[in-house]
Amino acid sequence: MSDTALPGSKNPAARNFFAALQLDTRLLGMIGAFVVLCLVFNVFTDGRFLTPRNIFNLTIQTVSVAIMATGMVFVIVTRHIDLSVGSLLATVAAIMAVVQTDILPQVLGLGHPAIWIIAIFAGIIAGVLIGAFQGWMIGYLSIPAFIVTLGGLLVWRNVAWFITSGQTIGPLDETFTMIGGIGGTMGETASWIFGILAVAASLWLQVASRRRKSSHGFPVKPVWAEVTMAAITSIAILGFVAILNAYDIPKARLKRIFEASGETLPEGLTMGYGIPYSVLLLIVVAVVMTVIARQTRLGRYIFATGGNPDAAELSGINTRFLTVKVFAIMGGLSALAAAVAAARLGFSTNDIGTLDELRVIAAAVIGGTALAGGIGTIYGAILGALIMQSLQSGMAMVGVDAPLQNIVVGTVLVLAVLVDIIYRKRTGD
Repeated sequence: MSDTALPGSKNPAARNFFAALQLDTRLLGMIGAFVVLCLVFNVFTDGRFLTPRNIFNLTIQTVSVAIMATGMVFVIVTRHIDLSVGSLLATVAAIMAVVQTDILPQVLGLGHPAIWIIAIFAGIIAGVLIGAFQGWMIGYLSIPAFIVTLGGLLVWRNVAWFITSGQTIGPLDETFTMIGGIGGTMGETASWIFGILAVAASLWLQVASRRRKSSHGFPVKPVWAEVTMAAITSIAILGFVAILNAYDIPKARLKRIFEASGETLPEGLTMGYGIPYSVLLLIVVAVVMTVIARQTRLGRYIFATGGNPDAAELSGINTRFLTVKVFAIMGGLSALAAAVAAARLGFSTNDIGTLDELRVIAAAVIGGTALAGGIGTIYGAILGALIMQSLQSGMAMVGVDAPLQNIVVGTVLVLAVLVDIIYRKRTGD
């Protein structure tokens, strides 16, 4: 993380405080903007925006775009762009839908427990292959990524149409739909256990990082700064779990759940949904992608290539094959996003993923990924996706028409890039 002081801050105490915490000041600005956005919408919706129910819905609506945004960070960091992700999502969703509704039931039998697993693997394989093929054309044939993926936007959207014959495919496997959101959650107890384990893991990583720096003679944060960061992280994790657990399952649905297991719903019993499986999947993707970006040779090569492609190639990095890898990762993540999007709907529709390519690129850019390449973070892209979804959901709740929503989102995207340019000029990044 950057240890740059707050740009333009005239308060020495504030500069010293944030410098000691070694926080990315641009990330702090994004979080501040997100908090202000939520508070404003909460006022205009008479307190409905920040209810547990809306926050729960907001998280599951953000997942598919956020998953793809983590891959788009790598694409943009290497100075490319991928306009095909929305159409690729549609093709993979169609493949998974046809596999689990038409092909596998004839082979394994209707309702076989392995159907949803095989369908997801089939989609991931298809997504990786398509992404790698596009990366091969970009890396080895030297066709600009803009042209290749613009063609992909048109091709894969219509391939999806041919796969489904223009029809909506469904209903999808019941187990498969559990990864979409409301249909599949961890429940209150499991969510608290997950939250506690996540806090323990974050504290262990923080201690391990401090010890590693000390053993190599690198400067470390003051103890009070470490404790402050640990407290902020723990409160954020447990607060998030508490909010999702506060969204109670409707009594009618809860009664059906008890009846399905042959039990009677006790009088006055309430239960929260907890963390959705789709959000859990996003957390896993975020952790894996962050590890790849920070701890692996592949991640170092990606950022080195984005920073200076010519120097990277001269240093021995196979930038062409690296491009194939980056787009293959993007294809695989598009497949995971397709699974979440189709599962949330319960069907694969012709318009699934429409305009997602723009939302994904906007999320990555708003999250701090530089279009010039070399700079970007996974957590920033996820926060960017959350800001985008909050903006759209808030305007919908207020009653803003769809055309005006798109105007606002487009304006915010341009302003985000402008702010990023000004920020980097002032900090010298």
